[in-house]
Amino acid sequence: MTRMANARLAGFTYLFYIAVAFPSMVLFARATSGDGMAEKLANMAQHAASVRVAAVLGLLGCLCALVLAVTLYAITRDQDRDLAMLGLTCRVAEGIIGAASIPASFGLLSIALASGTNAPDPAAARAIGAFVLQQPELISGWFFAVGSTLFSWLLLRGRMIPVSLAWLGVVASALVVMGLPLAFGRVISGTITQLMWLPMAGFEIPLGFWLLIKGVPELRANLQGR
Repeated sequence: MTRMANARLAGFTYLFYIAVAFPSMVLFARATSGDGMAEKLANMAQHAASVRVAAVLGLLGCLCALVLAVTLYAITRDQDRDLAMLGLTCRVAEGIIGAASIPASFGLLSIALASGTNAPDPAAARAIGAFVLQQPELISGWFFAVGSTLFSWLLLRGRMIPVSLAWLGVVASALVVMGLPLAFGRVISGTITQLMWLPMAGFEIPLGFWLLIKGVPELRANLQGR
């Protein structure tokens, strides 16, 4: 594939990723809401269809991460092959970690739906629920942010997208890279952890449209323009 084809595929994938990931998170969060673990499991049983739809959308999102890993590597490898490879590896890790969490969600759903003699011990069910719902997306999100930082920097170096947009990507991605470890340690939580993703949305949506419509210059044209 040419750089232009990779760029346009990456642009489409950015937008499709957002289109499936956001409703997936909303559906799963709504299905697992509640004050205590017992209430969360009961709510999950009542919204089993939402959990399954969220899992399908999440799986599509994991595939998007892999597609972006390959296409962004193809676009940026001529700037720095090692950094581009590290970015690819981080985006692949993002997709694999996200996909690995889906069977655990289905396992928790089966526990929530179990009844009668098949119902697990309540204490064990609460412990399993607490383990599964420990937000594994934070881990995949950190690898996503590292990969996004690297690819944004390479896009900036190559002047493949508007400089202001590239800088927004670098800053927004680095903010998440620094913020998620603080969320792991419970230093920050709640609204702050949600707000730090807003600059990323302000970067990825315009980037998706730019790559889909404008693409990037072929390497020869790009070099001549420097």
